[in-house]
Amino acid sequence: MTEYAKFQPWLDWLDQRYDETLDRLKSWSAINSGTGNIDGLDRMRDAILDAFAELDAKTAIIDLPDSEAVAADGSIAPVRYGKLLHFSKRPQAPVRVLLCIHYDTVFAIDSPFQTPRLIDENTLNGPGVADAKGGILTILNALSALERSPFANGIGWEVILNPDEETGSIGSAPFLAEHARAADFGMLYEPALEDGTLAGARKGSGNFSVRIKGRAAHAGREFHAGRSAMVAASDCVMRLDQLNGKVGEATFNIGKIDGGGPVNVVPDNAVVRFNVRVSNHFERHQAENEIADVIAAINQRDGIMAELHGQFGRAPKPMAGRTKALFEWVRELGHDLDLDIAWKPTGGCCDGNNLAEAGLPNIDTLGVRGGLIHSDQEFVKLDSLIERAKLSALILMKAGSGDLPDALKKTEI
Repeated sequence: MTEYAKFQPWLDWLDQRYDETLDRLKSWSAINSGTGNIDGLDRMRDAILDAFAELDAKTAIIDLPDSEAVAADGSIAPVRYGKLLHFSKRPQAPVRVLLCIHYDTVFAIDSPFQTPRLIDENTLNGPGVADAKGGILTILNALSALERSPFANGIGWEVILNPDEETGSIGSAPFLAEHARAADFGMLYEPALEDGTLAGARKGSGNFSVRIKGRAAHAGREFHAGRSAMVAASDCVMRLDQLNGKVGEATFNIGKIDGGGPVNVVPDNAVVRFNVRVSNHFERHQAENEIADVIAAINQRDGIMAELHGQFGRAPKPMAGRTKALFEWVRELGHDLDLDIAWKPTGGCCDGNNLAEAGLPNIDTLGVRGGLIHSDQEFVKLDSLIERAKLSALILMKAGSGDLPDALKKTEI
């Protein structure tokens, strides 16, 4: 018997799951689970709980703490999140893996994009079909195969499904970090590209808002008594934009400006919102210093007060060390499935950044093959539903058989 042959019966078993998986994906796609739709997230959560019951795992439903966001008028508003789902089995096993993905989508409850539809026999278009409800089903199928195999006792697993990834995982980040520290390696289920290419190194990302307060005045009677928050915001925008090209490969993108009102009033309120992407930790710290200097300069304007909100919620994820070893091992396993596993760097971010910052090597695009995510053209290639489940099942069974590379084994301190 070849090394691969001992895993084959449980990989072949996955073929019979295709019809059920497709039906479930269509059903799940029709549930609106936009990050802000708490009722929809509750419905999606219940559907997941029903599906995952077959794994007979310890299950917890976790309330996430509220966070705060700057509203358009500059006030601080609370932000509520859905509930986090946590499944676990065999925590005392010699090898431990953390599997993660989100169950929220970017599509709000009033989005016109609500219904899945077949484009052709191998392409399904719909909200969340690739990002990332197809990924949740990949986890379910892979674990179902593992649990039927004789290799299950050699590996313990946790699954975290969070409801807030699309807005930065602000509520779930501490939970992710805590559980990352207990695992040997991580498997995340963002979609791969249509051709199967994985995301390798990732940039870090921060979302920021600048609240700017000025002094209102009648534009005709007392114009000179006013202090325009909009003019100060314009100054802030120009200063931030001029940081592009100054801090290594970091990018500063001005996304939105809120503020102002009637044109016969000097505006006393404005909010500038921007995103920063960095390639490494040095760029991150340099960017933070440059942003602080911009805020200080705006506060030098007479009658103006500027206040920075936000943070780098995603640290850079380099392709190095144990993470690189994990990719190379998975590439070898892919050969047994006739898959050519390749990867390339990306400026996008996900929870894989968070897990890497917590010290966990991980691959974060083990989900289905698809594309055009975050648009009404989002699609999944249906032949990847079982293909990607087999890849994950092989990884899990291989690790459970005691054949995890030494480079991936967690070193106790």
